[in-house]
Amino acid sequence: MFLDSLKQAYPILILLLAVWIVLSRLPKVELGHTAEFKRRRLWNWLPLGLTYAFLYMGRYNLTVSKNAFGDLMSNADFGKIFGVGTIVYGFAFVINGPLTDKMGGRKAILVSAIGASIANFLMGLVTYFGWTGNLVLTFSVLYALNMYFQSFGAVAIVKVNSSWFHVRERGTFGGIFGILISLGLYFAYDWGAIITKSFSLPWVFFVPTLILICFFMIAFALVRDHPSEAGFQDFDPGDAKVGEGKSLTVVQVAKLMFANPVILTISLIEFCSGFLRNAIMQLYVHFSKQTGISQTFVPKNWGLLLCCAGILGGVFAGTVSDKFFQSRRGPVSAVLYGIMLVGGVFASFMLTSEHLGFLFVTMSMAIIGVHGMLSGTASMDFGGKKNVGTAVGLIDGMVYLGTAAQSVFYGAILPNGDAAKDPANWQAWPVAMIPMALIGFLLALRLWNAHPSKGRDTKPDLKVPVTLTAEQANQG
Repeated sequence: MFLDSLKQAYPILILLLAVWIVLSRLPKVELGHTAEFKRRRLWNWLPLGLTYAFLYMGRYNLTVSKNAFGDLMSNADFGKIFGVGTIVYGFAFVINGPLTDKMGGRKAILVSAIGASIANFLMGLVTYFGWTGNLVLTFSVLYALNMYFQSFGAVAIVKVNSSWFHVRERGTFGGIFGILISLGLYFAYDWGAIITKSFSLPWVFFVPTLILICFFMIAFALVRDHPSEAGFQDFDPGDAKVGEGKSLTVVQVAKLMFANPVILTISLIEFCSGFLRNAIMQLYVHFSKQTGISQTFVPKNWGLLLCCAGILGGVFAGTVSDKFFQSRRGPVSAVLYGIMLVGGVFASFMLTSEHLGFLFVTMSMAIIGVHGMLSGTASMDFGGKKNVGTAVGLIDGMVYLGTAAQSVFYGAILPNGDAAKDPANWQAWPVAMIPMALIGFLLALRLWNAHPSKGRDTKPDLKVPVTLTAEQANQG
C-alpha cells in the first residue's frame, strides 16, 4: 500500500522535468561562471534545499496528526499548539538570524536538522505511549521546541546561497526556493497521510526524524558557505552592501534593517503572506475533513496539488522577475497578490462549490510564489550577503507572526463539533482573507521599482514606486 501510494508522485516528477526543460531553453544570464562551478553549486544547494524541504515535513506533520487525533485535538486545541509554535518561530529569528550571520549557514542548517529531528522524536514518543496528561500543553512545548530549531532552516538556505548566486540569477533561485517549499508541503501532507494509514500515528513524527538525521550527514559532507571553501573564487553578488566594511553590533545591524524602507515594507507584506498561506494550506484540510468532502479529488490529493501549484508559482515568479522585470521582485509580488485578492472574494461565495478546492490551489500557487520572491530572494538582494541572516530573520519572522495571528484568530472564530459540518458556518474563513490580501497588494505596489542597484545617494520615497540603490540601503 505504501509503495502504491507513492506512485502519486509521478505527476510531480513529470512537472519538474517539464520545468527543467523550459528553464534550460530560456536565454541564460552570463556571469562568467564555469561549468565546474555550476556543478559544484548544484551539489551545494541541492542537499541544503532538500534538508529544508524535509524540515517542512517535520513542521506541517502536526496538521496531519491533528486529523488523526480526532476528538482528542479540537480546532481550538490545534490553534493553540500551532499558534505557540509559530510565535516561538517568529521571535526565534531575533536570535537565530544574527547568530547565523556569525556562524554561517552551513552550521545553521546542521543545527536545524538535528534539533528538529530530536523534537519530532519526542513528539513521536508522546504519541506512541499514549500521553494521558495535558495533551495541548505537552504538544505546545514540544512543538515550540521544534519550531525554534526549524527557524534556522530558512535563514541557513538564504545565507549560504547569497554567496553562490548573483542578484541577476536570484530570481531563478527564488523559483527553486518555491519548489523546495512545495516539495516539503507534499512530503508533509501526502506522505504524512500515507504514513498514518500504512503504519500508525507516531510514525508521522518518527519518519521525519530519521530523514532529517540522514540529511544532516549529507549536508555535513557537501554544503559549504562560500565558493572559496569548495575550491572556487568568491565573487561580488551585486546586492546591497548593508553594514559591510564596518564592525557593527547585532543591534546596529537590526536598526539598519528596520530603518530600510524596502526591508520594512517586504516584512509587512510577508506578515500578510504568513496569514494567508496557512489560512489556505492548513485550514482547507480541516474544512474538508469536517464538512465530509475529504475523499473528493482536491482534498485527497492536497499535498500533490499544493506541490504542483507551488512549483509553478515559484518558477513563474522567479523567471518573470529576472527575465521581464530586470530582477525586480515587486511587480511579480503585486500580480500574485492581485490573484490572492480576487481569489478571496470568489471563495467567500463558493464554500459549497465543488470548485472551491481548485480555487485554493490557484491561490496557493500565488502565495508560494510571493514567499519565494520576498523571503527567499529579496532578503538577499536588500540585506546583502554579510547580514542576510538578520534580514531573513526580520522578514521570515514576520511571516510566522502572521501565521501565529492566523492560527489564534481562526482558532477562536471557526466552528467546532456539529457546527463545523455545515460549510455555511465557515463564512468568516475566506472573508478574513480579503483585507489581508488587499493590504499585501497595496504594499507590493510600493515596491514596484525597488532594486539593489547602484546609483545616487538619495533617500527613497515609498509613497510612489522608486528604485532603491545600494547606497540608499546603507542609509536606510
